[in-house]
Amino acid sequence: MDQLIFLGTGDSMGVPRVYCTCPVCQEARSGGRNRRLRSSALLRTAEGELLLDCGPDWVEQMEGLGQRTLTRVLVTHPHHDHIAGLPEWFDACRWTRSRGTVFAPGIVFETIRRQYPWLEKKLAFVPNDGGMEFGGWQITPWEVCHGKNGYSFAYRFVKNGYAWAYCPDAIHLTEKQKKPLHGLNMLVLGTNFYKEEARVESRSVYDMKEALELLAEAKPQRVYFTHMSHGVDIDAGYPLPEHVTLASRELTVSLRTGE
Repeated sequence: MDQLIFLGTGDSMGVPRVYCTCPVCQEARSGGRNRRLRSSALLRTAEGELLLDCGPDWVEQMEGLGQRTLTRVLVTHPHHDHIAGLPEWFDACRWTRSRGTVFAPGIVFETIRRQYPWLEKKLAFVPNDGGMEFGGWQITPWEVCHGKNGYSFAYRFVKNGYAWAYCPDAIHLTEKQKKPLHGLNMLVLGTNFYKEEARVESRSVYDMKEALELLAEAKPQRVYFTHMSHGVDIDAGYPLPEHVTLASRELTVSLRTGE
């Protein structure tokens, strides 16, 4: 059975924040459940594995899995917390004399090439604007609003009638952008806070209260919140529906595709 393994569930800075002594950071600093690496997940199938985003905690995430190799990465958008592990993966490919493949919409590669112009010596960049297939999954990207940070991409995965989506960085979705979230068996959605107090124009990711309004429209059967800041205590007991779970590192979810 295919699985999704959460390797990181933190926001762009991760938890703990080095400067912060809040209770959440202190608990995380002592190795507690609030310790969160930058958001990433691993789709494991009979065909192999597909990493969703490759951020600055990639080495620690690989060590946590006990893995020394990686073949494929799917990128949601070209921000530091989602691509900063690519140079380290490049170095691993260089030393092991191997090559990797990165999938993303073409516009994402434009930024990656500007930041890391040498990566294509060892990593093949494959645009997936029109969709792609892996492990029997039909994978379709679509652009979503990332608030003050511009745009991101979410992905919808469909196999044997089972559908799920990965949307770690989004806010203020239009009706068109919400449409692929309807009819899902599972949704992975980014939520920085339970209730964020910052000015709405300065924000880039849903908070949980806003996310619940989105879920009431889209009606996914199962939901996992990720991309959480130090404003979230995983053990706080927030008033969330039974089908909503705060994801934690190494949480493994079975994708019941009817195989």
